[in-house]
Amino acid sequence: MKIIDVLQSGKLALSFEVFPPKTETAFDSVKAATEEIARLRPSFMSVTYGAGGGTSRYTLDIAKNIKERYGVPTLAHLTCVSSTKQTVADKIAAIRDAGIANVMALRGDIPTQLAGTDRSGWHYRYAVDLVRELKATNADFCIGGACYPEIHPESADQKEDIRRLKEKVDAGCDFLTTQMVFDNNLLYNFLYKIREAGITVPVIPGIMPITNGNQVARAIQLSGSFMPQRFKSLVDKFGSDPAAMKQAGIAYATDQIIDLYANGITNVHVYSMNKPDVATKIQSNLSNLLGK
Repeated sequence: MKIIDVLQSGKLALSFEVFPPKTETAFDSVKAATEEIARLRPSFMSVTYGAGGGTSRYTLDIAKNIKERYGVPTLAHLTCVSSTKQTVADKIAAIRDAGIANVMALRGDIPTQLAGTDRSGWHYRYAVDLVRELKATNADFCIGGACYPEIHPESADQKEDIRRLKEKVDAGCDFLTTQMVFDNNLLYNFLYKIREAGITVPVIPGIMPITNGNQVARAIQLSGSFMPQRFKSLVDKFGSDPAAMKQAGIAYATDQIIDLYANGITNVHVYSMNKPDVATKIQSNLSNLLGK
């Protein structure tokens, strides 16, 4: 099933992101965790590509297993940074051979050793280049793209960021998924601005449950996300108590999701961090809303 069909159903739904193992020895434990999340029957599951593509060889193994064993639609992440056209073509062929119809087209992080180098000769400098390639050669794929309610860190301002986002959508993105958001009001403001700019594809909010106080600094480093005072107070109060922080973090994420549903969002994507217990608790908190 294509993700766009899920999004256009109009039903309230929840999806989860998982990531592949960094090493072969961790494969079995990661596979087991993703299977446990798949048993929740989410609307779909996305499988990340891994920073710099280092774990890419496991992405399709995890995605294919989820799809074939549990019947959950899967979205395979694909990055193109510093890749040649042939390398990308081979990756696309592998996705197709795995029977996966949904691709998250991303530029990817610039490898540390290539930071500051001249990128003018690269085949793929931005995600829009990959989107165009996918649309031209595999028009039947459902293509997703990333968006940043709080501005991409490399954009000069939000106006430029939205202009570049529209280029990506016009190139062929069927839907967008946001970077992690901790303040729904920032998301609503962003949605208003992109609709005004003519971006009409579905936008899936990304929610990351912070269940460990140590995650906060890492989340800010990865996304640059704004942490509202309400959330900071929660971490200040419960961050040193693992059990309390976990419960409070799940409650905060649940509250965010309910507010999103109440304001017209039908599908919310949860960055699960491969934690089946967290995914299970959040879905349980929303069971009557989701009809599960």
